[in-house]
Amino acid sequence: MQARCRVLVVGGGHAGVEAAAAAARALGGGEGVWLVSMDPARIGAMSCNPAIGGLAKGQIVREVDALGGIMGLAADHAGIQFKVLNASKGPAVRGPRAQCDKEAYLAEVQRLLAAHGVRVLQGLVERIVVQEGRCVGVQLQGHAPEWAPAAEAIEWNGSGDRRARPVYQPAPASGCGALIRADAVVLTTGTFMRALMHTGESRTPGGRVGEGTAVGISGALRELGLELGRLKTGTPPRLRRGSIDWNALPPALGDAVPQPFSFMAPQAMASGRFPKLPQVECRQTHTTSAMHALIRANLHRAPMYAGAMETQQGPRYCPSVEDKVVRFADRDSHGVFLEPECLHTDEIYCNGISTSLPAEIQQPLVRAMPGCGSAEILRFGYAVEYDMVWPHQIDATAEVKSLPGLFLAGQINGTSGYEEAAAQGLVAGLNAAKRTLGHEPVRVGRDQGYIGVLMDDLVVRQPREPYRMFTSRAEHRLSLRADNADERLTPLGREHGLVCDRRWSAFEASRHAMARLREALDAARIEGQPASAWARRPDATGDRLAAALTGAVDMATLDRLMTDLRYEGYLVRQRAEIRRQRESEHATIPTDFDPAAVHGLRNEAREVIRRFRPATLGQASRLAGVNLRRGAARGA
Repeated sequence: MQARCRVLVVGGGHAGVEAAAAAARALGGGEGVWLVSMDPARIGAMSCNPAIGGLAKGQIVREVDALGGIMGLAADHAGIQFKVLNASKGPAVRGPRAQCDKEAYLAEVQRLLAAHGVRVLQGLVERIVVQEGRCVGVQLQGHAPEWAPAAEAIEWNGSGDRRARPVYQPAPASGCGALIRADAVVLTTGTFMRALMHTGESRTPGGRVGEGTAVGISGALRELGLELGRLKTGTPPRLRRGSIDWNALPPALGDAVPQPFSFMAPQAMASGRFPKLPQVECRQTHTTSAMHALIRANLHRAPMYAGAMETQQGPRYCPSVEDKVVRFADRDSHGVFLEPECLHTDEIYCNGISTSLPAEIQQPLVRAMPGCGSAEILRFGYAVEYDMVWPHQIDATAEVKSLPGLFLAGQINGTSGYEEAAAQGLVAGLNAAKRTLGHEPVRVGRDQGYIGVLMDDLVVRQPREPYRMFTSRAEHRLSLRADNADERLTPLGREHGLVCDRRWSAFEASRHAMARLREALDAARIEGQPASAWARRPDATGDRLAAALTGAVDMATLDRLMTDLRYEGYLVRQRAEIRRQRESEHATIPTDFDPAAVHGLRNEAREVIRRFRPATLGQASRLAGVNLRRGAARGA
């Protein structure tokens, strides 16, 4: 028995959700878009840190939102503490972040996905079906039962007096057979491919506590000729709040005036409906020399140091506490943030002490921190190792170069983080829809967004550890700010069917408000000069500018315009540089291109180009070992 759909998404994490939703929008509706998950009740789960955004990551979330995505809306809906990181620095490096109620976030993600009309099935993929050199579907393990959204859950409004529940529930006597044919398939397997969890000497198959592993798909991808690697990540213990001396620890406060992610949020703010949930305080503690001594004495029991893991490649920028003690041996303390995971549970996330040490070591380890002398562990930390696909095998569209119709997104590409996964999912879902429509694929440029930087980096740089986005990776970061993501990307989303009429109307209203405010600043005078010129001064303030204008002023719009004015000279030069580079960025390289035919390329460059198969001259120029001279570029 077989079934057929247009776009099939495998996996219900942050990448899978955005892929399914983007495909549904690009196709004009969810009919024909299916999502297969091992556990549909866990679609949209925050498997590690219950937070969205941060440095560079916050920019990605706003870009996903500008393109009509789900993540920003869900974070605004479930946020219990909002904070702009790097607020004292320039606007280009500020990063919005939201601590979320993880149950409310999951429920809102599922509600938004259900509103897109995506069909959800429960199943496990065993094989990728290929015909005539292209992906045409998947083979599942047996019957795939359908899950449907509960009507009352869809109407859930996030009020603080009721607990959020998963939207999707089993739908009896429905589903489909083991073979699903599709015009395009998007794999978003997260950390579940041949996944193995480690806590000390204990090993448990699975990519997340209480969930299984996907074994067959790794072998299926190898059979198709794809190069696989193996990475690891980890998570910290969760503590019972009631067992922590909470009030004895210094608070980590959110912003007094919370800033939302979504560009649709101003309407909610104006009506007093943001934030939706009660706001909470986190607490700060730190590791101690006694804690470090205990870790050193038990390093031989940590799976990575004991040689119990196939890989040593973990997230360098989010290391385990064991890594911190070894790599920073001169330090006797590291900061730890204690973060509530939910308004309705007593569970506290220990941000900063990811560990895979044995359970009997984790308990005294935690109690060595100030305020945690009597702390109870609700769930022990663990490390998980999993298979991934080296991302040089995909294009910046997320499509596998050697297998048309198959798209990869999220941690399967060697990335780390919810936000990076969501960005890839959106790109993959959009281009999967384009594949089914017979349209040209869409690539986001490095000059258009952090999403473009991410996709390009994956294509041209071989990751040594799980890839994480930083503002330093973006050479055009002055123009890739969190506050102007709609200006950069919403027109692109509208062009390709990702942006609905309501969002487009909100964008046009915002754009017109910016234009009117600029005219008002040009007309107003401060100290004998146009207010727009005075706004460029380093001591200029929004309050002084607002006082020079007549009528009410939206301070968020004014702050954004002040940033544009201050950066204007730099941005003019940056735009000129982008125009100079655009010719090579968009010059495509034929798929049957033979680098050996290009005069002037070194053997190393030929080998790198043959391996990475860049789609454009711009991508080729960023490959390690490639230096395209003008003549060689013309020959290509």
